[in-house]
Amino acid sequence: MATEDKNRATAAAILPLVGGAANVDSIAHCMTRLRLGLHDRSLVDDEALKAVPAVMGVVEDDTYQIVLGPGTVARVTPEFEQLVEEGRAAEPAPVHTAEELADKGAAIKAQRKAKNSTPFKLFLRRIANIFVPLIPALIGCGIIAGLNGLLVNLGRLTSVTPALAAMASGFMALIAVFVGHNTAKEFGGTPILGGAVAAIIVFPGVANIDAFGQTLSPGQGGVLGALGAAVLAVYVEKWCRRWVPEALDVLVTPTLTVLISGLVTIFGLMYVAGEVSSAIGTFADWLLSTGGAGAGFLLGGFFLPLVMLGLHQALIPIHTTLIEQQGFTVLLPILAMAGAGQVGAAAAVYLRLPRNESIRRTIRSAMPAGLLGVGEPLIYGVSLPLGRPFVTACVGGAFGGGFVGLFNQLGDSVGSTAIGPSGWALFPLLDGNHGLGSTIAIYAGGLLVGYVAGFAATYFFGFSKALLTEFDVSQEPAPSPAPAGPSTGPAAAASGDTSAKEPAGV
Repeated sequence: MATEDKNRATAAAILPLVGGAANVDSIAHCMTRLRLGLHDRSLVDDEALKAVPAVMGVVEDDTYQIVLGPGTVARVTPEFEQLVEEGRAAEPAPVHTAEELADKGAAIKAQRKAKNSTPFKLFLRRIANIFVPLIPALIGCGIIAGLNGLLVNLGRLTSVTPALAAMASGFMALIAVFVGHNTAKEFGGTPILGGAVAAIIVFPGVANIDAFGQTLSPGQGGVLGALGAAVLAVYVEKWCRRWVPEALDVLVTPTLTVLISGLVTIFGLMYVAGEVSSAIGTFADWLLSTGGAGAGFLLGGFFLPLVMLGLHQALIPIHTTLIEQQGFTVLLPILAMAGAGQVGAAAAVYLRLPRNESIRRTIRSAMPAGLLGVGEPLIYGVSLPLGRPFVTACVGGAFGGGFVGLFNQLGDSVGSTAIGPSGWALFPLLDGNHGLGSTIAIYAGGLLVGYVAGFAATYFFGFSKALLTEFDVSQEPAPSPAPAGPSTGPAAAASGDTSAKEPAGV
């Protein structure tokens, strides 16, 4: 089957299982997940979705998220969008009584509002929405930068390396403009005005301006300054829309937006954001140079719950700031150890449940993605439903993070030139202060420690006797009829359920 046909078939299989085109309110995707806003959550068939071959799992948050994996999700999403448009054109919207809509809407709204709509979580999602679209460019430019560095060190292709350097650095030189554009779009302003104000930060001419007794530098404040400038531009624009007469709006509003926001950016935000950015870099260096193994242990151990909640993308501005300042982020390789602990834990579960072929099949299918840093299938399909293995996977990530952190404390910085990939997929993006060979060896050692620690912790401490009795059973159909109603026993957990649920056996 051609790739295009395969992606369209996947989209066509998903659409009816989420209630059809009329039930889809919004469509977006991140690195691994198709994120859908749905009118009626009760129309979704979770079990049938999990049975679709390309679907690795489902996650319910503020949006309904279908885990498809990196690469696949970027190809399936356009096909899904096209099918939704075709479906809306061909099918009338479903008709419901006012009472039905009121009851369902009230129940869904109350549940999600209590669970997901805290101001802090909404803020984190907005920040993530600004930076996530930039990840593909960061990855591509980061890999080109790594290739260029390798060629320079080897003294090869000297006529080509300047061109590669331009390709690798061009995006990072203008990343503030893209951040400003996305920020204005996220906060309800005109995207191009946000980009225009943020462009002031990287304009070379700011080197002729003094603020707070200091001469400004192009790029001072970086992505944080661009974010603040664009947010200010949105509020200025909205104020202008309310007070400027319609006949003058097209001339006055964009002029005042750029003028007011630009002046505040030049004579305030650039300096303040520059100080904050410097503080972030200084703190990261201090944390790992003094905390070392302890800091790495905590970062690696607590990152997996953030991945589980989908909030790990809120760290992107910190990573991006470090890449701007130092050329790489020292935090990402440590946080990537959480995935190593997950892989080790899954391997232990595989051996501890020899009779549960359903769970073992899930592990076999999800393990390649886990090795490449895509942890959701193993989290939601294996460790989280079992309970204890999720905790012991975090222990594995903690030991892996502690290993990498220890070497940072000893002076061997291990960083990544871009964000997004993890696990084995991070190797092409590695960089450090003591040569590529040393950096790769330390990162590989951290992965190995994470695998072994996660495996050992899960094998010896991840299962109680009751948990083994419940789950280490054959999944062949029993001759006696199954009880009616939803099941919470071993068959339910072992059926490949990849949605978040109450952990068992903790």
